[in-house]
Formats: sequence, C-alpha cells, structure tokens
Amino acid sequence: MADKSTTSESTQEKVTQTAEAPPRKIYPIVKYGDAVLERPAATIKKFDAELEELSEDMFASMYAAQGVGLAAPQIGKSIRLAVVDVSNGKNPEAKIVLINPEVIHAEGEVREEEGCLSIPGFRGYVIRPQFVTVKAQNLKGEPFEIRGENLLARAFCHEIDHLNGILFLQHLSMLKRDLIKRKIKKLRKEGEW
Repeated sequence: MADKSTTSESTQEKVTQTAEAPPRKIYPIVKYGDAVLERPAATIKKFDAELEELSEDMFASMYAAQGVGLAAPQIGKSIRLAVVDVSNGKNPEAKIVLINPEVIHAEGEVREEEGCLSIPGFRGYVIRPQFVTVKAQNLKGEPFEIRGENLLARAFCHEIDHLNGILFLQHLSMLKRDLIKRKIKKLRKEGEW
C-alpha cells in the first residue's frame, strides 16, 4: 500500500534515499556493422551486484536513447541480458529485466513498424507474434515466466533476437533490407555512421 503520510520525516527519508542512489552510467549504443550485434550472446551464470548495476545502467542508457528495450550486445557486451520498459520510464513497475530469456510460446501475428537503437533513423514493417510467453531469470537467478502482448510482445521478441545475433533488418524484405544497407554504407563513407 502506498504511504500517504505527509510528515516531513517521511519526505526527508525519500529525498535521502534518492540522493544516495549512485549516478548511472550512460553507455553509447553500438551501431549496425559492429560484430557484437551479429553473434549469439553468452549465457549468464553469475548473478551479483555488478549484474544489477549493469541492468540499471542499461535502463538509464535506454531512456537516454528514447528506447523501450535494450539488449546487452547493443552496449558492446555479449551477454544474455535485456531490459524492457514500454512506459518509457513513466512507471517504475513496468521495468523488466530479462536474463537468459527465451520465447516459449507465441500466438497471433501483427505487422507493425519497428526501429532499433542500433540502426538509428531507419524503420521497417516487421511481423511479430501478438502474444508471447518468455521464460527468463531475474537478477537473483530465479526463473520466471512473463506474458506480453502487442508492444510488450514485440519488445521481448526484438530484444531476444538481439541476444541471438539477429537484427530487425533480417525480418524485412530483401529489397527493403538492401536499401537500408546501401544507405548505411553511404553514411559510413561520409563519416556519419
């Protein structure tokens, strides 16, 4: 139940707790072309404070980049860790940490426009399941299952794809994929990628 007291003592305590929170590291987002994005990530076996810190830094990095999901390979770390928050930081309870996740059930199909923080400025229509159930571990290593629908299901699938070395480009038509790759190649030549 929420604390509805208005005493200065409880307010002071909340301010102190907030002030003691360590500053978060904002990681630069790895862009398309970096090999870390195209290889399967390693299974996480060690659940410790360092992993918890990394997950919080990933949330901060994702919010800074205005994303709804971020996988560890997107910050250059080839481990099976992803964070998702489809509320864009507006609801702390919407923060989801997925460690060693896998989709165990999918149903329905939805074709929606999708983008990727690692491929900024490019979007395309991707068919994803409307509903998914994901099996993962939390920061303590405890297994759990979570069901997502619509945007949450799409975010789960997109981030798990990253952990498997798959980019959303691979879900596009060959024509659209080649067009985007040519534009990125041109941006690289111009030093803008």
